[in-house]
Amino acid sequence: MYSFEPNEEQQMLIDAVGKYAANDLRPAAHDAEESRDLPKKLVDKGWELGVLQASTPEAYGGFGERSAVTSALAFEEMACGDLAGAYAVMTPSLFATPILLAGSEEQKKAYLPKVVEGAWAPYTAALIEYSFDFDANALKTSAKLEGGNYVLNGEKAFVPFAKDAEAMIVYANLDGKTQGFIVPKNSAGLSVADEREKLMGLNALPMYRVKFEDVKIPAENLLGGAAGHDFELILASMRVASASAAVGLAKASLDYAMNYAKERDVFGVKVAQKQAIAFMLAEMAIEIESMRLMTWEAAWKLDAQKEDAFTSAYLAFTGAADMAMMVADRGVQILGGHGYIREHPVEMYMRNGRGFAMLTGLAIV
Repeated sequence: MYSFEPNEEQQMLIDAVGKYAANDLRPAAHDAEESRDLPKKLVDKGWELGVLQASTPEAYGGFGERSAVTSALAFEEMACGDLAGAYAVMTPSLFATPILLAGSEEQKKAYLPKVVEGAWAPYTAALIEYSFDFDANALKTSAKLEGGNYVLNGEKAFVPFAKDAEAMIVYANLDGKTQGFIVPKNSAGLSVADEREKLMGLNALPMYRVKFEDVKIPAENLLGGAAGHDFELILASMRVASASAAVGLAKASLDYAMNYAKERDVFGVKVAQKQAIAFMLAEMAIEIESMRLMTWEAAWKLDAQKEDAFTSAYLAFTGAADMAMMVADRGVQILGGHGYIREHPVEMYMRNGRGFAMLTGLAIV
């Protein structure tokens, strides 16, 4: 049976991330969203907390052991500060964690120290495609083995930091199966759009379209080596990350709405004393706690290698995505007309929360 109490090391990490989220990310979130610019020093400070490093063994440059639970706890705290900032800080994990989970020993030794030992650097991954029927298990981006190389063709969307990426993992359809491929920067045939994606939310996070036109990479760059890998584990880890982020964002919305309702007077009575508002706040809290426990359970199953971990991750992801939208919408509603004003963060939480349903692959635990 798993515990509901973080151990001492987990609690220390959660506390450190929580302080960073509250004191650094949250105060900068509004200006970063409006200017579409997240200060590099802010990302560097988050990286120095060592969330990814704490989940990477010493043999590969880290100082801990792989733990989806620890990463989920930390990512929830960070997303509570600001979702775009949390995604930015953890973007290198999109590259490092799949290699840790599914890479060959040679790939782990070759790439992981480069990512985790130094300062934050833009290592990323490309999964999402522009398609109304997008399915991570039925990608249109293709990979074919020709001679000693794999040849990639297709287009990806919403790739964080693609413009400056040192390397990226590209997911493609290889003989009907989704597989990851390590693609170095400046590979021939790889092109990144000049303009960033223009989205409803997450405007502080630079994301790009990326095209692959007969991009040749060595056969040994197939994630896992010649045998390939099990994509289900990677996808489940992405979904747990999204669920954790959704819980964090929802908590931020609830906290802001609750504080506002306690302080705001309407006809001589605090908003929080209105029965309809009190019931609304209670339901928001119940849904957040429910999805948090589902997310923790899914993360624990990933660590324990339970057979139903993939199902639990999917349920946590879909449930948390819906919950985040419900909570964010009610956060706006509780503030009334003020909820529609950009000076209050609840409208940004609502815009950011809308993306969970479509942005699987922006984070991984």
